[in-house]
Amino acid sequence: MRWNSQVHGMEIQVAAAKVGKWATRESGDTLEMIERPQGGFSFVLVDGQRSGRAAKAISNLVARKAVSELAEGVRDGAVARAAHDYLYAYKGGKVSATLNILSVDLISHTLVLSRNNPCPIIVITPSEGFRLLDEPSEPVGQRRGTKPQITELELIIGTTVVVYTDGLESAGARSSNVFDIPAAVRELMDTGQPSAQQLAEGLLQRAITLDEGRPQDDTSVLVLRIGDRTGDDVRRLVLQVPL
Repeated sequence: MRWNSQVHGMEIQVAAAKVGKWATRESGDTLEMIERPQGGFSFVLVDGQRSGRAAKAISNLVARKAVSELAEGVRDGAVARAAHDYLYAYKGGKVSATLNILSVDLISHTLVLSRNNPCPIIVITPSEGFRLLDEPSEPVGQRRGTKPQITELELIIGTTVVVYTDGLESAGARSSNVFDIPAAVRELMDTGQPSAQQLAEGLLQRAITLDEGRPQDDTSVLVLRIGDRTGDDVRRLVLQVPL
């Protein structure tokens, strides 16, 4: 999936690439997008516990709750807590899901990154360069009072954000190959000015290669890039899904 939007001389690119676990009919990862009622967009990425149909049911449940709250104008941190409370009450604390919310807030002119996921978020900005948002973070659904890690970034040209599920991080583990994701992002960035789509697909393809063409877990990559405005006023969304 690739999405472009233009804001005040900027162009925002968002792309996602995802693949299910090898020989599993359904992916346990769910990705949703919604327009924010006050202006802007939010992308919700959920990884349900385990894989297959049961994991998909969990991730759909959490994603639907998050999207419904965002549609009502609820702030991202409160959305994540509501999704946690809903899953915790519904399943009695017996299942979990990771939850990332990536929002472009046109009221505050910021990126809002909400993370209930042990996997870090990679952020690249002109002022601070490359950094990991890796403060300890717990999935939703299992422990009472779980809260998200929230980071706000100013909308600045040259900013890149990479969000992913644990299938990317564990790629290659079966053959004792460690996927150094930050190093891979740096290498891809050094090729010039890759688009969000090129970054997402480049990372996913490296993970699939490490798993010898048979992904050992559901894997999703979500990338946002802010660049100079180059085109017209048309907003575009492209979706490509193999059936």
